[in-house]
Amino acid sequence: MANIQQVASLAGVSVATVSRVVNGQITVSPKTRIKVEQAIKELNYEPSMLGRNLRTSESRILLVLIPTISNPFYLEIIRGIEDIAISQDYNILLCQTDTNPERENIYFNLVRKKMADGIISMDPAVNIETLVALSEHHAIIQCSEYTINSGIPFVSIDNEGASYRAVKHLIKLGHEKIALINTDEKYLYARQRQMGYQKALEEHGIPVDQGYIFHAQQIGLEYGQQAMKKILDMDEMPTAVFAVSDLLAIGALKEINSLGLKVPDDIALVGFDKIDFSNMTNPTLTTIAQPMYKMGTLAAKMLINKIKGERVESIILDHELVIRESTSG
Repeated sequence: MANIQQVASLAGVSVATVSRVVNGQITVSPKTRIKVEQAIKELNYEPSMLGRNLRTSESRILLVLIPTISNPFYLEIIRGIEDIAISQDYNILLCQTDTNPERENIYFNLVRKKMADGIISMDPAVNIETLVALSEHHAIIQCSEYTINSGIPFVSIDNEGASYRAVKHLIKLGHEKIALINTDEKYLYARQRQMGYQKALEEHGIPVDQGYIFHAQQIGLEYGQQAMKKILDMDEMPTAVFAVSDLLAIGALKEINSLGLKVPDDIALVGFDKIDFSNMTNPTLTTIAQPMYKMGTLAAKMLINKIKGERVESIILDHELVIRESTSG
């Protein structure tokens, strides 16, 4: 493998000049730059990224924090992040936190030690105090999940408005007994989506029945199934269910189907996210579509701009109600 000294010798310039060309500095004349570039091509020289990064105090690595890799919601966001990162000569390191503070701190230390340039956090259970402190000296962006008034820029959707729209759709179809499958209200998205659910009911003169609100331990098919079992055991069963995640809704659908009930004839169902699986269920799932890929591309652009020292503003993206068989028959 050729080294920088051989390139300099072939081009008839100093090692420092080759280094300036490799690092894109403009202090080299066009004629000299061409000679160096020809020598690099002829010798098939590949500059040491490690050496370059040490000189520039950059790792060219972006950390992406997610609570779990098992939720397909994150896949499109990650693809968007990666596409932008690669186009800007960055790599991403996917970090599964399992909402474990010790593991989280390992990833935070990578940024503190300049082994990564910044963080995109999608973990709703992230230690926000540590993240805010870290953001004072390092580039941090929150994506999908965020904290109000933290000072950390974020890209997300209007969760309250989206869930309001989903429940309003059910009300327009004539449903008044509408159950909610939510997660832990310590998470902002869970509180916002419940607020949208309650707002839709209240605006249409339907009392909010706390007995119709169920909390899953976490997002997952089995947790949706467990919640649906409780709903179907009620003396006064609801005619519709809104779940704050497609995974919860698909788990609920599995339980409904297992008992021989018909969706939407016996009970209508709406999910949230529009993951790929939501179009493969029987019946297909009405859901709120989040622009996941766009969310990822914007988060990456925001982080890279933040790394460059630019001012970054938070962004709220549009959502869409996708009506399918689980509410329309």
